[in-house]
Amino acid sequence: MPESFGLTHIWTQGDAVTRLILIALIGMSVTSWVVIVLKALDVWKHKQSALSSEQFWHSTSLAEGLAVLSHRPDNMFHTLAQVGQEATEHHQAAQKQLHDRLDVSDWVTRSLRNCIDDHTSRLQNGLAILASIGSTAPFVGLFGTVWGIYHALVAIGATGNASIDAVAGPIGETLIMTALGLAVAIPAVLGYNALVRGNKFIIARMNRFAHDLHAYYVTGARVSPSAQANHPSHLAAAHVGH
Repeated sequence: MPESFGLTHIWTQGDAVTRLILIALIGMSVTSWVVIVLKALDVWKHKQSALSSEQFWHSTSLAEGLAVLSHRPDNMFHTLAQVGQEATEHHQAAQKQLHDRLDVSDWVTRSLRNCIDDHTSRLQNGLAILASIGSTAPFVGLFGTVWGIYHALVAIGATGNASIDAVAGPIGETLIMTALGLAVAIPAVLGYNALVRGNKFIIARMNRFAHDLHAYYVTGARVSPSAQANHPSHLAAAHVGH
């Protein structure tokens, strides 16, 4: 009766190293999918906040605008507006402190830029895990294949049977490990790229919103869209160079 090959056979007949590799690949797969799902929900939430941030500028007062932004929980744009307001009020109220040597424009710029940096760091949490899994999983699977081929050849040599039937089954079975490594890596890489693209959209919206906030807190008026097109945000430039 022909012997059945597959994952079950690999697990039951494999040694400790083979089983450890299988467990590692399964763990990588579960981890990557958990990160992808959680981060995708996070990106979707912040995208909705970014798209609705324009409502802030249609409010009749700053307090009303902050209230509009606060309707969404964990709204990064609400935090930006609050930081800008607090920076302006603090600069106006503080006396005889070192930061008084900075004008209000520089002080608000620095505060908003620091806030954007903090949010950017939060958005990037978990991406390193996906990048690591995407780059290492194929090699883990390949190691499992090489390890399996070695043991298959040793077993074939011990039996002295080198027919195609005796060789093809065990050798072919070890290739499953490489396939598993690729199956783990491909979703991780695709998820990483999709999340990075979503984060770039959110960060670009935060830079634009922060530029408008800076103009509002310093001059009392939002920068017009035509002025934004002709003069790129120095906040964004400072953020890139940071």
